[in-house]
Amino acid sequence: MSGDSTNLPLRQGTTFGSGDDAVPNIDPTTTAGLLTERLQAWKHAVGYLEEYISATEKVHKAHAKEYEKVLKTISSPLREGAHFDQGLGGVAGFFENMRVNTQAMVNSNTETEKTLKGTVLPILERLHKEIKAKHKEVSHGADKSAKEIEKARNSTQKHIEFLGQHAASFESTGGKMNPTEDPYVLKRGVLHRLNKQIIEENNHRNDLIHVQDGFQAFEAHVVGVLQQAMEAFNQVAGGQAEKTRALYSDMLGAAQRIPPDFEWQGFKTRDGARLVDPNEPPRSLESISFPNQDHNATKAMIEGSLERKSRNKLSWGTQTGYYVVTPSKYLHEFKDDDNLRADPKPELSIYLPDAVLGTPAGDKFSVKGKDKSKSISSKLSGSSELSFKAHSAAEAQKWYEVLKLASGNAGVPYESTPSSPVVGGPESPGATSPAVEKQQEAGVIGDEVVSSPTAISPQATFKEGEATTAGATTGTTTGTTAEKKPTA
Repeated sequence: MSGDSTNLPLRQGTTFGSGDDAVPNIDPTTTAGLLTERLQAWKHAVGYLEEYISATEKVHKAHAKEYEKVLKTISSPLREGAHFDQGLGGVAGFFENMRVNTQAMVNSNTETEKTLKGTVLPILERLHKEIKAKHKEVSHGADKSAKEIEKARNSTQKHIEFLGQHAASFESTGGKMNPTEDPYVLKRGVLHRLNKQIIEENNHRNDLIHVQDGFQAFEAHVVGVLQQAMEAFNQVAGGQAEKTRALYSDMLGAAQRIPPDFEWQGFKTRDGARLVDPNEPPRSLESISFPNQDHNATKAMIEGSLERKSRNKLSWGTQTGYYVVTPSKYLHEFKDDDNLRADPKPELSIYLPDAVLGTPAGDKFSVKGKDKSKSISSKLSGSSELSFKAHSAAEAQKWYEVLKLASGNAGVPYESTPSSPVVGGPESPGATSPAVEKQQEAGVIGDEVVSSPTAISPQATFKEGEATTAGATTGTTTGTTAEKKPTA
């Protein structure tokens, strides 16, 4: 037996257990199962990357649509676009640059979507199929080998059990056995089946070693393909991002290249005629003329400052105002002669034909009439007598003459103590004019009248600082007072 035993095949150490066990308890699919599980993990990893790139592809598709919405915000021409230079280098050109670059972003995202879908994803899809095929190869081969090993182990185990049964009966029967139940024959049958089992186990082991050795190269291939896919992904998606950055940079450059005064200079060139010429002198009131500016009705017969006693009976003071007698026969009072600071509305307006004049007394004279200025004070005061004081007696006389002319009472006698010779007129003793009677009735002129009134021509004109009369060439007389005589 020793010689036969040396010729039997030696059992190799396997992954299924120690060499002392004829039938190991280890599942022969353990290693193959681990490898197939690893392939499954690789397949899922590639699947994750496929989903990522597929989602990115969809994002770029959505981005293209979103950038179309962005483009619509600047698709219409600029409002009031005529104010901007339509050539390159200005605001209009800048917005055109934005339109072109935004359209390029739409096209770039659409192109990126198509490239990811048509170029990058197919790389991963092919790799996915390779891993799936490898998984199928390993799992099917392992299953087939495992079944063969399981069959051989069952046969070996069965003959070992036969050997044990008949080896035990050998003692009880005294060695009398059937030839097929002879322990010697059964042992050799066990060795035969054990040898076939070991061959199957060793073949399975060699197959696994081959698969394991191939795994390193296969995984290197998988990693290489993943790197290739990511490189393509970076070139497409990353390149698109760089293109987007470059497009935005170009927009920025278009804005930064606009000279600060480019639009203003162009605007001045186009619409300069409608702009204010800084070289023109500013307008002045003195250089402006308007219709009827020099009409006779606009020129004062006399004007200047006078003092007037306040109409308030509780006040005994005087106030200075600026007074004007106009060809419209009004005596207007103003606060001053300033036409610019405030609207020069008369503080007081007396229509002279309806007024009664008092004779000058030195530098003082009076006017009694109704204020028609429609101011609040005019509504309260009604008719009142206004007492004026001029700067001199001569100036008071001049004001009186003009007032008399404006009121239509030219030639009416008045009481005065002139400081200089005045022009005398023809005497008319015993004759009293209607104007004098009107003044007497108003109480302005007392019982005394001028016996030698000064003749004032209605055609006489008066200006501030001068007085002329039509009768200046007739000589001078000094007026005297006389008692009033009854009318003949």
